[in-house]
Amino acid sequence: MNFAGAMIRADEFHAPGPGSFELPPVFELGSFGVTKPMLLLVLSALVVVGFSWLAARRAAVVPGRLQFAGESVYNFVRGLARDNIGSDHFMKFVPYLFSLFLFILMNNYYGLIPFLQFPSFSRIGFVIPLAILSWLIYIGAGMWAHHGPLRYLKHQTVPGGIKGPILLLLVPLEFFSNLLVRPVTLTLRLFGNMFAGHLLLILFATGGAALLSSGNALYGGVGVLAFVLGIGVSFLEMLVMFLQAYVFTLLSTMYIGEAIAEEH
Repeated sequence: MNFAGAMIRADEFHAPGPGSFELPPVFELGSFGVTKPMLLLVLSALVVVGFSWLAARRAAVVPGRLQFAGESVYNFVRGLARDNIGSDHFMKFVPYLFSLFLFILMNNYYGLIPFLQFPSFSRIGFVIPLAILSWLIYIGAGMWAHHGPLRYLKHQTVPGGIKGPILLLLVPLEFFSNLLVRPVTLTLRLFGNMFAGHLLLILFATGGAALLSSGNALYGGVGVLAFVLGIGVSFLEMLVMFLQAYVFTLLSTMYIGEAIAEEH
């Protein structure tokens, strides 16, 4: 086979892109299409609730495996909350943070589970409500701790110990940074990592398959290498998926801690 014949034709391989994340509806409810990511979100909510209930249902002094797993996750999240929110108020937020961590973690790991293989939060529309929820919680916690919105607004926008005309510059910057940017950074960090990681896995899988089917031995060898690299990236993604759940939860605890702190 000559070189031109061994080339992969453009119409035989379509490079993955944002369109790869636009999945068709699994079924329709009237005019509303229910997609795979929607079902995965519902499934993860049911699993998190079921896991939490089963882990705590028969609590014993000597825990079983399921209770031990639940307590390990709970203690991990509880430690984050205590360290960043403070020992006086952290327990109020642990149930939300525990659920948040498990929910994000499970939806991230869908990207590596056979037949599911789609991280829900690679769709930005699913990340935005989660970031807004965390934002509303730490805004509400700040208003509660400082006895009203005006005192909380002052706490978040006026740095302690600074007076004079410099406040004309600092107050808008603090308002923008502390009250407006945080939900955006929460959204983009989680979405960007899940989107990029899944896109890379699709590229290695589809590109490797196209190279192997090209009929050229050299291309076939590169295709095998692509599959090997894809496996390596999958292991790296396991770490990234955990870290993104951890970072989202960690930043939520830090924001709540800053919101209820006595000094800014």
